[in-house]
Amino acid sequence: MKSPTFSTWQSFLLLVGRVMLGWIFFESGFRKLSAMQPFIASLERRSVPLPTLLGWIGAPLEFFGGAALLLGAWTHWGAVGLIIFTIAATLIGHRYWEITDAAARRMQQSHFMKNLTIIGGMLVLFVAGAGRFSVDGWRRRG
Repeated sequence: MKSPTFSTWQSFLLLVGRVMLGWIFFESGFRKLSAMQPFIASLERRSVPLPTLLGWIGAPLEFFGGAALLLGAWTHWGAVGLIIFTIAATLIGHRYWEITDAAARRMQQSHFMKNLTIIGGMLVLFVAGAGRFSVDGWRRRG
């Protein structure tokens, strides 16, 4: 997929946005990979089927997808992987419609909507690409 041509300031803002989106996944994925048993146990508590398998798929996907965005390397694939991850995490962790306590419901609905916004950001990266200041941009120029 050919990326659009951006001015220097647009490329810089794309870099800033890409790093901001990537960091949250990179850092969270690293924490999960560093403590897989508690992460898998949290999936078990939420009645996720095949929690060990899905934990060992989800944590690396989150970590490496975040790394892809941070570096701007294979950005389209990283964005797609993180869209899939975020959809799954949202449906597992932020099922606000099942909560009866009003305050807890509002909090989970807010998290659900935040994740929809993150998915929107990933869609923008998928379409725009990583930009000039990235490994993908460097490979295009080379």
